Amino acid sequence: MRRVSVLFGVIGAMVCMSAGMALTQPQPGGEAGGRFIVVLEDGVEEPASVAGEISGRANAEVGFVYRNAIKGFSATIPEARLDRVRADGRVAYVERDGVMKTVAQTLPWGIDRVDADASSTRAGDGSGAVSGVNAYVIDTGIDAGHPDLNVVGHTNFAGGPNRDCNGHGTHVAGTVAARDNTSDVVGVAPGAPLTGVKVLSCSGSGSTSGVIRGVDWVTANAKKPAVANMSLGGGASQALDDAVKRSAVDGVFYALAAGNEGVNACTSSPARAGTSNGVTTTAATDSANKEASFSNFGSCVDVWAPGVGVLSTKNGGGTTTFSGTSMASPHVGGAGALYLSKNTGAAPATVEGAIKAAATVTGTASKNGRQVQLLNAGGF
Repeated sequence: MRRVSVLFGVIGAMVCMSAGMALTQPQPGGEAGGRFIVVLEDGVEEPASVAGEISGRANAEVGFVYRNAIKGFSATIPEARLDRVRADGRVAYVERDGVMKTVAQTLPWGIDRVDADASSTRAGDGSGAVSGVNAYVIDTGIDAGHPDLNVVGHTNFAGGPNRDCNGHGTHVAGTVAARDNTSDVVGVAPGAPLTGVKVLSCSGSGSTSGVIRGVDWVTANAKKPAVANMSLGGGASQALDDAVKRSAVDGVFYALAAGNEGVNACTSSPARAGTSNGVTTTAATDSANKEASFSNFGSCVDVWAPGVGVLSTKNGGGTTTFSGTSMASPHVGGAGALYLSKNTGAAPATVEGAIKAAATVTGTASKNGRQVQLLNAGGF
């Protein structure tokens, strides 16, 4: 979906098969009226003071300030003052902010299909726990009280309670790193330390500027080696793409969802950032290794992973089943964590290269004719 105002959705939870719970595919929404993202030139040293100066002249109200992944700020700016902001020599570009919306132990079929159980998920008693790497879930937050998740931190840029009050982020976190024990499910990188970066609210909605703030925080605070998963997406946003790319250059490996609209992933963000080194965009497959009917596709897709009927951790305890590229992406995030746990000095580009090199050709074709190459973490 392509539009001027960037509508984001958590990419996944298209289908929720647990009783009494239903999450729907993101639907287009309106503009975030008057809110803009102002990206400054790289040479600007004090984004906060520049934001204050520019906003003062434009009678604008500053929201988030970005210092790490990109330099810039979000602000509510009167339309009549936009040209004045754009004309400032320290401003690289301005884009309209947008509204975001949510798109005994069981071995999930996806973990088995990508051969993660052939690596460290062997014992079923916790002895295969992954350490020495940190995983950041940029989403609706994580249920820190879930016994199957090793949650070590949580931060909130969406407002409301500092926890997952939606469920999507908790499900994603389980696929990345649910413990290898005797209950619930097991993740690709079992027991790896998880940090929730909440950028979407209890309703699964937020803003592009808030997501960028989450990426900016990860860039500044990630304990490396580190991976970040973003199971969200929407219309094209240069500011978000730039933030993800620069965060990867700074040493964080990114796993991104391709999107659920059945269109070219290169038309949406942050999926289209998958063309950059250290950023891996993931499309979804079903249990027959075929590309899911809803999955986005195209040259911005790097690898495929299970995304239909994926069992993982549930908000409040236990498990539930979701479908979407949101569920495919954390398989790759977990694989990245697994690789980094044994190759702690590897750069994000090296991690991406290893994941793509290990992928298995399935003999099935994507919507644009490309061969589907399924994630294979068995050697990590």
